[in-house]
Order: sequence, then structure tokens, then C-alpha cells
Amino acid sequence: MYRYANPVWLAIHLVGRALSRLGLIDAHRARRTTDLAWPRVVTGIARMSKNAADAAMVGIGVGSLAINGLGYAGPYWGLTFAVGGGLASGTIALVSQRFGADDPEALGEAVRASAVTVLVATIPLALVFGLFARPLIAVLGSDPTTIAYGASYLRVVALGVPFAGLSLIASRVLIGANDARTPMLIRTAGATLNVGLNAVLIFGLGPAPALGVVGAAGATVLANALVATTFAVGIALGWLPLIGALPVQVSPRGRYLLVGTIHDIVSIGTPAVGRNATWTVARFPMLAIVTLFGPATLTAYVVARRIWGLLNTPGWGFGLAASSLVGQHLGTDEEEQAAAYGREITIFSVGTYVVAAGLVALFARPIVGLFVERGDPAIPIAVALVYAACLAIVPQGVASAIAGALDATGDTVWPFISKAIGTIVVALPLAYLGAITPLGVLGLYLAFLAETVIPAAINYSRFATGKWRAISRQYRPD
Repeated sequence: MYRYANPVWLAIHLVGRALSRLGLIDAHRARRTTDLAWPRVVTGIARMSKNAADAAMVGIGVGSLAINGLGYAGPYWGLTFAVGGGLASGTIALVSQRFGADDPEALGEAVRASAVTVLVATIPLALVFGLFARPLIAVLGSDPTTIAYGASYLRVVALGVPFAGLSLIASRVLIGANDARTPMLIRTAGATLNVGLNAVLIFGLGPAPALGVVGAAGATVLANALVATTFAVGIALGWLPLIGALPVQVSPRGRYLLVGTIHDIVSIGTPAVGRNATWTVARFPMLAIVTLFGPATLTAYVVARRIWGLLNTPGWGFGLAASSLVGQHLGTDEEEQAAAYGREITIFSVGTYVVAAGLVALFARPIVGLFVERGDPAIPIAVALVYAACLAIVPQGVASAIAGALDATGDTVWPFISKAIGTIVVALPLAYLGAITPLGVLGLYLAFLAETVIPAAINYSRFATGKWRAISRQYRPD
């Protein structure tokens, strides 16, 4: 099959096989986890590669100040995924449980209600970003050129916010129904198209003018619109050309304003929105703090964060695999199986992060060199930050996997609390101390660690209590 030739599947499979031979995880559960996780990891790599390509292409075509402008716009665009991804946690919890219980009618109701909920949440965001782009960007810095680049990007990319939200809902619907391959194919194709459009719109081609940061934003909007449309058509028809039959078919005709279902989505999703938004919101003061270190450190930080995004992609796969598999077993009242999947997927996730972090650390300098020109003063700072990120990313394997398992149960409050403590209470003060004391850049290294170690410890402790069992019974299908 196609997956055997895929290096991502092979890498995850080898890690899983090694862990199962050591007796740390069950071989059958490792295979099911691998089958669900690897397409999502590929999707994450494609999306994060797209973000990295935005920064690299804009840096080459326009300059480092444009990279900083994208860095300022990034938290606002990230709010889209915080809101959409958080509400999608409610979607995958309901869909996976109803799919496991073989209740297609209730599954369809969950899908339609999720679409309404995410549109109500994201359209106002799009309007605010489009209408107030410049003052929003100006909050983060004072350099007029950087502000102009950031505002130009945000003003255009705002048009893609509702499409991105709908895509997140649709992908969780399919993953909750055991199909991670279709979202991978659709979203990877979208990310590839985005990079191609970047090349045309940023640099110009033939009669097409070079649009710089506006071109990067326009490419993102077009790609997200196409992805959302493809998902909507596929789920409505139950199949797609070149892909084939999908595990779910949801008619667009039906009730959308289902108060009880929307309430469940919001009650599960709101803490997840808070969890996702914690880092997104924290990026605003974090960028302001990093600006105090100087423009070279700011560029290095933006580059290191792009690399962090790529390094963090295993968590996308393992977190959603945990949500799907834990939720399906809860849908059939198999609580012990759900608990076993939660524990073993966490071990699997950590093992994969160790391998990925080791490889990135080994090639840190040439990877950083892809973003900035040779001799740029940001290079040594960025390399050091990447090393810190490689160390801090390992506990992220625990935080992501357990958060995914808790999402399936409806117990989403504690992952939000853990993220808030790690990021706002600890990481931000450490970074600020680095900016105003001799602690220096070491404060940024410690901030990376605080973001992951604290959520990992709190999330795992919460899962170990088993209180999620009673909470999940409130959301299971009758």
C-alpha cells in the first residue's frame, strides 16, 4: 500500500515497533495508532512547511523586516486555529463516540451543528482583522516598516479565517470516523498549492506583479477556500474523485440549530479554545518582550518558532489519534480500553518526539540557514534557540497526547489550566527577566521549557486520576 513507501509512516512505525518489543506498548494498539497518526503528522508537516515557506520566501523576496511583520501578524492568524481547533475538539468527541456507537443520525447532527458554531465564532474574527489590521499590528511594535508589512498581510489573510475554521471541523469529522488519510490528502494538497501560489504571488511571474507579503496572504486565502470547499463537497456526497468513498456522509439538508448538540460542542470546546488561545494570546506579549532583545533576536525567535512548528507536528497526529481511539471505545462503554490507549499513545508520542528532536538538533545550523542570508547576526541566536526547542519539545509529547485523550472524554478544563500556568504564569515572566536582567537569552530558553514541562506534568496527573470516566458519560450517545 501507499503508506509503506511513506517515510513518515515508516519512521512512526519503527518507533512503535521498537516500543512494543520493549514491552512498553501493545503491538495492536501501536498499529492502530500509527494508522491514524501518520497522515495527520504529514498534514502538520505540510502546513508548517507552508508557514516556514511563507517566512523564507518573504525573507528572500522582501527582507528580514518583512519576516518580523509576518511574525507580528502570526498571533492574529493563529487565533483562527485556536478558536476553530478548540471547537473541533467538541466535534471529534461527539463524532468519534457516535461513530463508535454506529449512530449516523446523531453523527450528522453533530457535524451540522459544528459548522454553524464555527462560522458564528470565526466571521467576527475575520471582520475585526480586516477592519483594524494596522492598529492591531501596531500594538506589538513601533517600527513603521514592520508594522506596514504586518498590517498588509493581516488585512488580506482575514478573508481566509472562516474557511480555515470549517476545514478544521471537517478534518476532525473524518478523523473521528477513523479516516485520517483523506484530511491528509486534501490539506497536504492545499498546502502544496499554497506554496506554489506563494512563488507566483510573492515574486511575480511573467505579467503577474510581485506582491510580497500581500501575495503570501492571498495565497493562503485561496488555498484555504479550496480546501474547505473540497471537504464540504466530499462529506455531503460521501465520496471524492481520486479518493473514493468516505466513512461518513452528511446531508446538508437537516437541522443546524440543535441547541443541545451546540451546547455540548461549546461546553467541550470552550476550554480547548482557551487552551489553544493561551499560547496564541501569549504570543502578543512574548513578541513585545523579544523585541526588547533587538531586531536580530526577534528574527531569530520568529525563525526558531517556525522550526518549532515543524518539530511539533507529531503531536498533531498522536493527539488526534488519542481523541479518535479513546472516543470510539468510550462510545461502546469500553473504559479500560480507552484508558489503555490514552497511556500507550502518550508513550508512543514521547518516543517519536525524542527521535525528531535529535534529528533537528543534529542539523540545526543548516536548517536555520534556509531562512536568513549567510552572515546574518540572527543565525547563531536562532541556532541556540533551536537547541533549546529540541530539548523542550520532548515533554510536549506527553502534553499533546494526553490533551487529545482528555478531549475525547469531554474533560478539557485541566489541559487549558495547565497550558495557562505553563505559558502565562511561568514562561512569560522568564522571558521578561531575560530581557531586563543579566539572565539574557537564557530566559528565552527557560521559557521554552516552561511551556511544555508544566502542561505535561499536570495533564498526565489529571488523566491518572480517572475522573474523566464520569465526565465522559455526560456526552456519550444514549
